[in-house]
Amino acid sequence: MKLKPLNILMLTVAGIVNAFGITVFLAPVHLYDSGISGTSMLLGQVTPSYLPLSIFLIVLNVPIFIYGLKRQGLDFTVSAIYTVFIYSIAAFLITEVLPVDVKISSPIAGTDLLLCSVFGGIISGAGSGLAIRFGGAMDGIEVMAVIFAKRLGLTVGTFVMGYNLLLYIAAGIVLKSWILPLYSIMTYYAGLKTIDLIVEGIDRSKCAIIVTERPKEICAKLSEVFGTGMTRIEAEGGYSHRKKTVVYFVVNRFQVVKLKELVHSLDPTAYITISDVADVFSANQK
Repeated sequence: MKLKPLNILMLTVAGIVNAFGITVFLAPVHLYDSGISGTSMLLGQVTPSYLPLSIFLIVLNVPIFIYGLKRQGLDFTVSAIYTVFIYSIAAFLITEVLPVDVKISSPIAGTDLLLCSVFGGIISGAGSGLAIRFGGAMDGIEVMAVIFAKRLGLTVGTFVMGYNLLLYIAAGIVLKSWILPLYSIMTYYAGLKTIDLIVEGIDRSKCAIIVTERPKEICAKLSEVFGTGMTRIEAEGGYSHRKKTVVYFVVNRFQVVKLKELVHSLDPTAYITISDVADVFSANQK
């Protein structure tokens, strides 16, 4: 196992960024992150002061990552544990060492729950997204989902959503108020969208699958206009049993309309589907 220096650097940055979002925006006003991080925040608030957030982050996350070692691999496990340690240390430094008052309000957003929930979610989501993008993780909830979801007859996404729903209900019961858990849902949504943005990138490509009986003309025109290659797969109509060709082509979002116009100008009966592509790798990329 060998972690690249860039990965170690970015995982370190990820842990610090996540800690900043949690301790400066969310924890001071009793808003909650999702997953194990949110659970740690809740436990840190209802237990004695000598059991801070940083302790629960390690105690809850590390055993989960180790338990999932066989499923996730050694590289991921080491990277995830390292990221959680950085997150924990940074959270401890911000709350206990640095001259920053984060006990009753955010030093940046005050007690404005909307600002704290949105910016806390965005910043912590950026940290989590960086961790995922560079081979680690900030939270053990998805590892739990991979391990236990199938046994419970659930998808990974449903397991994570169900866990967070139970977390926010527990927070509402403990706090005897539903205002903060409802704002925490906004935090979760903002964080989720930020993670997608960091992991998948801003300029997501589009995959076009074109079913046509005029593949030569269409491929020649697409190559001429867009200057890229494509893949052709011979096929047969399921109902008509006529010979057809499936053309696989990747464009950016601004080229979709032009692609549809070009294809239908050459073959009005062509069937086109468009879907999102998170990442595109070529043989020249390392």
